[in-house]
Amino acid sequence: MTVEIEGVTLHLAHPDELPVRWVGQEELMRQLLAAWMTVSEEDLPMNPRLLGKPGVGKTTLAYAAARRLGAEAYILQATLDTRPEDLLVTPVIEGAGRLRYVASPLLTAMVRGGVAILDEGNRMSEKSWASLAPLLDNRRYVESIVAGIKIKAHPEFRLVTTMNDDASTFELPEYIHSRLQPQIFIDFPERDEEYLILKENLPFAEEQILDYVTDFLQMAHAAEERYTVRDGINIGRFAIKLERSGSGSGRQALRLAIVETLGEEALRYVPRA
Repeated sequence: MTVEIEGVTLHLAHPDELPVRWVGQEELMRQLLAAWMTVSEEDLPMNPRLLGKPGVGKTTLAYAAARRLGAEAYILQATLDTRPEDLLVTPVIEGAGRLRYVASPLLTAMVRGGVAILDEGNRMSEKSWASLAPLLDNRRYVESIVAGIKIKAHPEFRLVTTMNDDASTFELPEYIHSRLQPQIFIDFPERDEEYLILKENLPFAEEQILDYVTDFLQMAHAAEERYTVRDGINIGRFAIKLERSGSGSGRQALRLAIVETLGEEALRYVPRA
């Protein structure tokens, strides 16, 4: 896909297609969709921030919300090395003396009216965030120094940032902090919700495995341990593989899966028989 802006041809990214579904905690979905809502022609969508421990489903929630809107979803993974041009336009040498301008997933979402999911945004430097400042207020545009063009956001463009609640690599500057509102916190799910999430991700698992892993996670949550449902999915999946390979069965396979996934110390949360 290509689009021409101010005489410059941009090669657009492809939307992400993920086999995920948001299970439980419907109130969080309503809050995110409300932040993106516009109530009049003069209103603008907000740029919400999803906060929570790693593995609680922040990206899944953002993607599922985009799909509920019927919008294309574009995920951009932020890192320590993310540069302003990585967020906007990257020049690529194409043939002798020719440049091809490639739009980032975020910029593609701006152009096509999709949803941009900036994953783990607290890992980006202030310099990178500064390049997005005019996009995050009522100006709704970015400027690419590389391509020498200004790009305005499509009216249907929406943005959400996910951030882990651990120590950020970079502190957000205040002028960016105030632009990323509201803050929606995702906590550990309740037992029935956690069970459904495990079942959604491990449809081939037997009931006793799902119950065992759910009880393990709930005990860890009660002790304020940072184990998440993502860890539980890995434990369940590995336990099933251990059983199928003949390396253990039942609770033995589950205990081994817990140790190999999280370490010996995690056995303190193993459910009693």
